[in-house]
Amino acid sequence: MDLTGIISIAGMSGLYKVIAQTKNGLIVESLADKKRIPVYATHKVSALEDVRIYSSADEVPLKEVFQKIYDKENGGTTGIDSKSPDSELKNYFKAAFAEYDEDRVYASDIKKVMSWYTVLHKEGLLEKKEEKKEGEEEKKPKEEKTKLKATGETKTTAKPKSKESKPKAVKTASAKVKAQGVRKTGVA
Repeated sequence: MDLTGIISIAGMSGLYKVIAQTKNGLIVESLADKKRIPVYATHKVSALEDVRIYSSADEVPLKEVFQKIYDKENGGTTGIDSKSPDSELKNYFKAAFAEYDEDRVYASDIKKVMSWYTVLHKEGLLEKKEEKKEGEEEKKPKEEKTKLKATGETKTTAKPKSKESKPKAVKTASAKVKAQGVRKTGVA
């Protein structure tokens, strides 16, 4: 589960994915309708990977709370709507995340978490992605099997990588100007 680049913007419903950064803000894409909008430095933006929920011992990252809900539902959607009555939401949240601090986590916070979970689940962003092990090779060379005629044995050899060609020269506008020369305008 990777929440990198997923944000919430105060005053705007839904979640957004950061697409690009501009000199005075961000370009984001709504996860719900895929529309892209600019977000300026004056907007209050919260990255989901930085959000934490109060628990009885310490603050717990939102990623772990989503993981507990995901495990409770066996990878499915929640059995409760984010617009359900507060008492139902608190009971559900207590069943999924028993350690949360009931005094500091309000019903409105639980509603946000539940709605965010639903949006992320619809987009398929809650599934666990297998992490690569450090010692593991990314790609193994393809093997070729060759049959030796005389003995009838099969020999397996690694297929050699193709020879890398030299990069081609790329012509740019500045290279074109240099080739044409400088045009004199008569101004000294």
